Amino acid sequence: MRKPFVAGNWKMYKTVAEARLLLADLIPGLSTVHNVEMVVCPPFTTLLAVAALLEGTEIGLGAQNMHWEAAGAFTGEVAPAMVAELCKYVILGHSERRAYFGETDETVNRKVKAALANGLTPIVCVGETLEENESGRTAEVVSRQMKLGLTGIELPEALPLVIAYEPVWAIGTGRAATAAGANAVVADVIRPALTELFGAQVAQEVRVLYGGSVKASLAAEFFSQPDIDGALVGGASLKAAEFVPIVQAAAQ
Repeated sequence: MRKPFVAGNWKMYKTVAEARLLLADLIPGLSTVHNVEMVVCPPFTTLLAVAALLEGTEIGLGAQNMHWEAAGAFTGEVAPAMVAELCKYVILGHSERRAYFGETDETVNRKVKAALANGLTPIVCVGETLEENESGRTAEVVSRQMKLGLTGIELPEALPLVIAYEPVWAIGTGRAATAAGANAVVADVIRPALTELFGAQVAQEVRVLYGGSVKASLAAEFFSQPDIDGALVGGASLKAAEFVPIVQAAAQ
């Protein structure tokens, strides 16, 4: 059995003061959930404050990105060891990073290797654009992102991996994929790619999340799918009234 996993990606929202207010609502709401791996991924500037507030809770902390180099003259970047000081998790290869900041499968691969080498659990995002989806290239694109993004990673180093399937056309658009459609991509594309990379047993052990306009009202339908193990939640993670029911749905 794969333990359900729900992560909230706060993106470029919440000052330190705003993060404290959100956590004041989130922590009590999530305190009764014990059989779900729960993670929040706030902006870099709030990590230290959020880490302090999460002490003693079952809620994990993640970053939204990092550089692959250990150190150097990379102004504005954050090194893996800097993330690992505060976090257990890191989101890598999010479609917004790919679309707006030039990330490629190759740079994602470097980051995944660096994250694993620093004891971090990478949440690796894959997913196709609307154009790729409508032209019938979903399997081709997602399979390529999986294989190039995870190439050169050996067992047992790969075991902490978490994959997030995020169809780009469903992120922030209010247009979620269907639960059955998302499950089909996980079952027919993502797990076979994991099998090719790491073997059948690991392919069944790795958690695969759905992300893309995840709402509390739809969460149970997605979590009931056999190959979907949780969610990477964007906008809904910024409201306790939305995020807590999503985590509770995963627990059920």
